Amino acid sequence: MRIIDKIEVSVADGTLVRHKIKGYEGKIDGITEIKACFTQGGVLLTPPLTQEPFQYRVVVTGEAIRHIAPPEDLEILEASADVLCFRCHMPFRTNPGFFDKPAGRCECGGLICPTCWRCQATEADSIKESCSKQRKRLVRKLANEKKNKSANQTH
Repeated sequence: MRIIDKIEVSVADGTLVRHKIKGYEGKIDGITEIKACFTQGGVLLTPPLTQEPFQYRVVVTGEAIRHIAPPEDLEILEASADVLCFRCHMPFRTNPGFFDKPAGRCECGGLICPTCWRCQATEADSIKESCSKQRKRLVRKLANEKKNKSANQTH
């Protein structure tokens, strides 16, 4: 959540949304305060008489232009969330839609902790059997840590 000129922006960038009327799906890419671009119900407002201070920009994959929509026209499909990692106990915020990336989602659907890079599918499942993609992430993390450690020792 951000506050712009004392106005609360509650949908985070990267949130996957669907337009309720037009049906397009995309990710929030910020806000616009240019009232000449404002829409309502999927139709451009002319003249822009709205009292809304901003509307959301939505990036649709494969389209060159961004769509503009008010919050009431958008349905949230996948939002970011606050998570407490059960392994390292560090809090983190997810980035919706990112696969095999820290703070995103693993290919198995579980969240990935940005601190320990472990898949958070479920606590019981992860303790018994780790995700098949987890080993690759952990090897990459250890290699990066080793590389950084050796670089710091040479300086």
